Amino acid sequence: MPFDVEMVRAAFPGRRIEWFASAPSTMTIAAQLAREGCAPGTVAGADEQSAGMGRHGHSWHSNAEAGLYVSIVLRLPVGSNALPVVMLALGLAAQEAIAEVSGLAADLRWPNDVMIGGKKCAGILAQLDGQAIVAGIGINVNHEEFPDGIAPLATSLRLAGASVAREDLLIELLRAIDDACEMMIERGTPAILEAFARASSYAAGRRVRFERDGAMIEGVTRGLDASGFLLVREDNGKETTIFAGGVRPA
Repeated sequence: MPFDVEMVRAAFPGRRIEWFASAPSTMTIAAQLAREGCAPGTVAGADEQSAGMGRHGHSWHSNAEAGLYVSIVLRLPVGSNALPVVMLALGLAAQEAIAEVSGLAADLRWPNDVMIGGKKCAGILAQLDGQAIVAGIGINVNHEEFPDGIAPLATSLRLAGASVAREDLLIELLRAIDDACEMMIERGTPAILEAFARASSYAAGRRVRFERDGAMIEGVTRGLDASGFLLVREDNGKETTIFAGGVRPA
């Protein structure tokens, strides 16, 4: 059913929330709003995306009225090198919001995936646009099935056994993002890194594989460095820092 944006606006008086029945990508809309000087916390959302954006140029499957597809404009007193930590903070917020409205315990797969039962239910994308950070979050809420190509890898809150209203989820998500940003500003990046390490089974002691120079490498995760990148001890004993996504369980 169509999204009740007025319900969400009532929960956040004064916050700008733009909602569309359909849009190519909420990231594009939010980036334009950021360039126009919109206030921090401004939200762009859509019932459907025709060109939803994922990391590394991947698309985000955006069934009409089935998922939560939103982008938020953040203006934080942090440098561009803090973007990886901001993405971890957004993952924590998504995990918290999902737990609050559904009771489901989600895992965080570094750097930007929210997992339930070993399958991806949400993804996060954060990009700099001038002095603003545009944060896109897609959560599979009421999807009952997925295309063959991603069906073995994806799930939704409904498929995991929870009945959730998208409006309730967005309200909790925005509250959790506000809290995570406040934590980062007041307590610094170490607080986010510590929270992520506690919340993610992938942060340390997890056997994983990743691609490097066309070859698949395996090893065990060893925590996060001070910038939020993943440390892995390869099977040959070499310590490696992973700077981009693509880490999977071995």
